[in-house]
Amino acid sequence: MTTGAQTPYPARPRRSRLRTFLPLGVAAWLVLEIWLLTMVAGASNGLVVFLILVAGLVLGSVVIKRAGRRAFKNLTETLQQQQGGMPPEARPNSEGNGLTMLGGLLLIIPGVISDAVGLLLLVPPVQKAVSRHAERTFERKLREAAQGSLGDAFQQARMRRPDGKVVQGEVIRDEPGSAPGDTPRGPRPPLTR
Repeated sequence: MTTGAQTPYPARPRRSRLRTFLPLGVAAWLVLEIWLLTMVAGASNGLVVFLILVAGLVLGSVVIKRAGRRAFKNLTETLQQQQGGMPPEARPNSEGNGLTMLGGLLLIIPGVISDAVGLLLLVPPVQKAVSRHAERTFERKLREAAQGSLGDAFQQARMRRPDGKVVQGEVIRDEPGSAPGDTPRGPRPPLTR
């Protein structure tokens, strides 16, 4: 049994632009990739398209394997230096392993556009430019973030997205052995947490 006014439904949080446009962008990219592959197949033949897809798969696999080995080697060397008590030294070749792996992954994904972007990410000047841009963007986002503890962030997220409705009302407890209409046998204990 509830009494009181009904609680209004909480306002829905506004969808971010990324959540709105990302599915549309992925769908447009897939349609464009399929259209380009059919255009290549129409200009030449199906064997050329098949060879392009297989070459992208093989090249992407080799690139990812090589970048993964290089990253693992750098990790083991850093751990050995730390265990030896020496501070880890900066490695000029260790930067760009993530972008190299991303380029390899884009080469593995079937399509002409993904292959072109994957090949661009394998070029060192492009890797440095993308890395600098990502670093600046990350630092700017960190500066824009509200100052406070991690607990404050969780509290703000909880206030914005409640995990359930609040129903105002009163609690009526039925005691075993009491029939409806009987008078209570004594004072009831207060309801506490």
